[in-house]
Amino acid sequence: MSNQKVREGEALPEVALKKYLQEIKLINSIESELLVEQFTHGFSNLTYLLKIENKEFVLRKPPKGAIKRGHDMSREFKVQSAVYNAFSKVPKMFGFSDDETILGSDFYIMEKVEGVILNYKEAKQRNISADDYKTIANSWLDTLVELHKVDYNTIGLADLGKPEGYVERQVSNWGKQYIKAKTDEVPEAIMVMKWMDEHQPKKYDHCLIHNDFKYDNVVFKDDSWQEVAAVLDWEMATLGDPLMDLGTSLGYWTVATDHDFVKQGIPSPTIFEGNPIRSEIAQLYAEKSGRNLDNILFYYVFGLFKIAVIAQQIYFRYAKGWTTDPRFANLNKASELCCKLALKAIKTKSID
Repeated sequence: MSNQKVREGEALPEVALKKYLQEIKLINSIESELLVEQFTHGFSNLTYLLKIENKEFVLRKPPKGAIKRGHDMSREFKVQSAVYNAFSKVPKMFGFSDDETILGSDFYIMEKVEGVILNYKEAKQRNISADDYKTIANSWLDTLVELHKVDYNTIGLADLGKPEGYVERQVSNWGKQYIKAKTDEVPEAIMVMKWMDEHQPKKYDHCLIHNDFKYDNVVFKDDSWQEVAAVLDWEMATLGDPLMDLGTSLGYWTVATDHDFVKQGIPSPTIFEGNPIRSEIAQLYAEKSGRNLDNILFYYVFGLFKIAVIAQQIYFRYAKGWTTDPRFANLNKASELCCKLALKAIKTKSID
């Protein structure tokens, strides 16, 4: 995960923040020097690295102009605090505050987990071997299967979501969100929404799901790639169909044979040699989890559409001037691309 100086308009008020850190007993004095860097990873909530008194912490807060859904810091904090008791691969939570006089929004502080985050840039610099990518894919997938086995009742997360009717609600809600954030006419989006409405499964399992599980949302312990130290970005975690989780992961899983525009629009280390193709990932998940994946086409199409909506929502904020991050300028094109890919998968009846 790369980080940089804080972007204009996204700075943190130093004195108020130091007072809070002292209140929750993470530091001894507000006289201590505080260094703040901003993580460039991620397109949603703002993430900062705090360095003070020879310690490092991570702070998460919503962006300016964010609606509560998807940017609910108390929910994210609650989920990770609970999951930590049953699933060791989650950062330790230190404190949550809804006192907006401190930073102007809710926020929370958590442990900084040491390790390697494999975004596209990091992976390219490391020149990872094909054999290593096989290990990476398996470690990553084993972690998803392990997460799907967590008993949400015993860790107090039974009220996190409503698993009954989950798929139907997701298809409906993401469709509504797309229409709400629409800036361009994309006929493929309408066709995909109609197809999902007609082809959604009526029976499915449910469990705790992460909903944004991809290479750059996990921290590998080291470059042996055999162990995941932590799973990050729990903002969309809920109770629902585990194959919806897998479908989103497959949506991000670009491969070397995909069109160049696809690989540029969804840059991922999964394009490098040694990574399984999408159908192989689905097969591996079926073997590791024991679940039936006969309807994987629906889940892949849904995953692509969900990514399309997320990209479109961020572009909508950019178009309104609520964020100036230059990375967001072409996300409407990325959104359109995902809809076209979903329609192609429907027509070819293939996820590869």
